[in-house]
Amino acid sequence: MGGCVTFRGVRRLFLKLNRTSMRSVNRGGNVLSPTQQVELLAAYPVLRNLPLSLWRVVVSEGQGLRIPAGNVLFDADSPCRLYLMVVSGSIRVVKPADSGRELLLYRVQPGDSCILTVSCLLGDCVYQARGIVEADLLCVTTGRPVFMQWVESSPEFRAFIFRFFGERVTQLMELIEAVAFRKLDQRLAERLLRNGPAIEATHQGLADELGSVREVISRILEDFRAQDLVRLDRGQIHVLNRPALEKLAHPVS
Repeated sequence: MGGCVTFRGVRRLFLKLNRTSMRSVNRGGNVLSPTQQVELLAAYPVLRNLPLSLWRVVVSEGQGLRIPAGNVLFDADSPCRLYLMVVSGSIRVVKPADSGRELLLYRVQPGDSCILTVSCLLGDCVYQARGIVEADLLCVTTGRPVFMQWVESSPEFRAFIFRFFGERVTQLMELIEAVAFRKLDQRLAERLLRNGPAIEATHQGLADELGSVREVISRILEDFRAQDLVRLDRGQIHVLNRPALEKLAHPVS
């Protein structure tokens, strides 16, 4: 993605961008390159339906960013003034607890819309969760005024935004139901079935995703191994008995 800005201290700069209008940030004539424009349209074809005048604003005021994995992109109670579009890489959106544990809410991947960002922009409020760059990120950001223009002027973009709202809200309701009413071993079995037969994941990563702690996940996995349901290798889990795991994940009431 030619012309992207590579930087350290991503959270500090991202917060600065969130506090500054895109026009003042790009005062030096920094515009999206032709390569960036092509990649952005490939990831977000809905933008092809924007009025030409709005697309020109994107080109002149959009900011291309290259962000290494592991950086905190936004955090709870931080300001939200930018709409972010992922061209490549991914963002993990989590709800952190005072204990240090995190609950995975969803991931933002190329072509996706972050509903937390959208809700903050529409409501003019701060973030209520944390966004962590999971895989090296190439993205384009636009300021809140531009985003609001898109929503108001483009029925196609408006439909795109609210389609993601509907899908994500359904997923979050399922997550709440799982955390509140399903046992952890059932949820872990379902997670293994969804990505089997070989899953590349650490015990800590599974714990973060399921809102638990590594020791508990390790204990359940050892129990699965003892029952010959899985084989545990370094960094990998192999499903050995899918029917038994399915019975565990979805017990007959």
